[in-house]
Amino acid sequence: MKIAIIPARGGSKRIPRKNIRPFAGRPMIAHAIVIAQSSGLFDHIVVSTDDKDIARAATECGAEVPFVRPAELADDHTPTVPVIAHAIGACQALGWWVDQVCCIYPAVPFLQGTDLLNALHILETNGVDFVFPVAAFPSAIQRALRRLPNGLMEPFYSQYATTRTQDLEPAFYDAGQFYWGLPQTWMQEKPIHQHCAGLVIPSWRVVDIDTDEDWERAELMYAVFNDPNRAA
Repeated sequence: MKIAIIPARGGSKRIPRKNIRPFAGRPMIAHAIVIAQSSGLFDHIVVSTDDKDIARAATECGAEVPFVRPAELADDHTPTVPVIAHAIGACQALGWWVDQVCCIYPAVPFLQGTDLLNALHILETNGVDFVFPVAAFPSAIQRALRRLPNGLMEPFYSQYATTRTQDLEPAFYDAGQFYWGLPQTWMQEKPIHQHCAGLVIPSWRVVDIDTDEDWERAELMYAVFNDPNRAA
C-alpha cells in the first residue's frame, strides 16, 4: 500500500491560513490533493492537521483526515520527519499495511504527478532511504559573495574567485515539494538530507511561498503555465 501524507498545520505565521487560502480559485491544499489523486499512485491520501477548517477543506477535496495531529507536533519548530512518523503510526493503528510513504507539502501548486512517479521509481530501484525533487542553483555557489557592514563585498570562498563558473561543480537545492520514503525509514526519524537521492526538476517549477509577494508572483506564474492558449 502506498499512502500520501500531507502535513498541514493551522498556525502559519507568515501567511495566515496559508494552507486553505484561495490560490487560483481553490484552497491551496487542494492543488496538492488533486495532483496526488490524478497520479493514481496512492491507496490513501491523508492530511495530518490540528485544524478543523483544514480538515474540512481536505475532506471536501477527497482526502482523508482519520486522526488529529497532537499539539506537540503542530508548533513552529516541529520538523517534518516526526510529523510523518506519527501519521504512519496512526495509519498503521487503523490496520493499514503501508509499504511506501510520500510526504507532500500542502503549498505546492506546481507539483507534477510525473515527478511523483519518477521519484518513486528511484526509491524502488536504488536502495536509498528518501527521494525528493531538487533544482540547480541559478549561479555557482562557490562564487557567492558576502556583504560586510561597511557595504563592501568579499567572496565566501576566495579560492574560487577567479575560477570560471563553467569549471565549478553544479550545486542543487531541495525543491520543498515532496519526499518518498519507506515507513521504517520515517519511523526511525533519519535526517532526510543525509540519506537520500535527488530527482532533478526545472527550477521554473520550484517556488517558495512565504510572503504575500511570493503568493502574488506564484499566482501569476500559475495563470501563465495553465493558459490553454499559451502554446499557440
